[in-house]
This record gives sequence, C-alpha cells and structure tokens, in this order.
Amino acid sequence: MMEIRQAVPNDYPAIYQLVKGAFKTAQVSDGTEQDFVTTLRKKETFIPELEFVAVKEGKIIGHVMLSEQEIKTKENRNTFLLLAPLCVDFNYRNQGIGGALMDAAFEKAVEMAHHAVFLVGNPEYYTRYGFRQINEFGLKNKSAIPDQFILGHELVQGVLSDIEGELEIKE
Repeated sequence: MMEIRQAVPNDYPAIYQLVKGAFKTAQVSDGTEQDFVTTLRKKETFIPELEFVAVKEGKIIGHVMLSEQEIKTKENRNTFLLLAPLCVDFNYRNQGIGGALMDAAFEKAVEMAHHAVFLVGNPEYYTRYGFRQINEFGLKNKSAIPDQFILGHELVQGVLSDIEGELEIKE
C-alpha cells in the first residue's frame, strides 16, 4: 500500500537519489534537478509543509514540492506557488502517483491560503490536471523558457481572472 506524507529532513538523501534517477528518463531535463531541489530548500521561498513524498514498502517512490513564486502585476506583486519538481520512480509511473502527490500538495496549499500554482513542464501531462497556458490567465512569460511549457492552475476558481502581469520562472 502506498502512503503520501509530508517530507522530512531524514527523507532528503532518498529524495535526492529519486529525483536524480527519475529525471534521467524525463522528456525535458538538464541533469541538475536534484541539485535544484536542494537549492530550493535553502531559499526563503521554501515551504516545508508543501513538500510531499509517496512511500511504498518503506521506499520513497515519488516526490513533489511547492515553493513561493512571485508575479509582478501592474498594481503590485502577488505571491503564488511554483511546482518544481514532480517526479515518480520509473518503475511506478502511469499509476496515478504524480496526480496523487499533486492532490495532497494542492489540498494543503489551499489550507495554507495559497490559491494558484505555476510550473514548467510537459503540457500533455499537466493539462490532465487542470493546468493551462499562462497566457490564458492574461500573464506574460518573462523567462527564456518557451511559452508552451509555462503552465498555471487555479486552486481557487477565478483567483487569476483579474490579474495582468508577468511571470518569470527563475532557478
């Protein structure tokens, strides 16, 4: 039986190895995703309560983390969330584990009064979970990453409807 729970510091070495291995077979990868996780944890934008693992038979087989992401708007700056990264052990893919990890993280995010999530990822995968191109929300991509890979999702319906601004995903 699989369990999804909040990650704890004792999980970090296993998460590092999971992320490193999982991204070896990813469509888009630069090979440094495991170091990106470590870097995110050191930033002020890291939210420990929004890092989750999927565990089966004592082994970490999936991981997701959400951290703060700023959007500059005409009026001010808004803080939403960045989903980065999401991964599942190659041997456990296509079993709904990624979706279950996102569900757990999004549920906790809403409890913590976070209302939208952005990510860089495969649109074919993430649109199944309600993610859309950010231009559909009136936002402009200010990063070097191609527009089709920058996606957003409202955790609270309509929260992005009145926002015009720029999103720059930084690593």
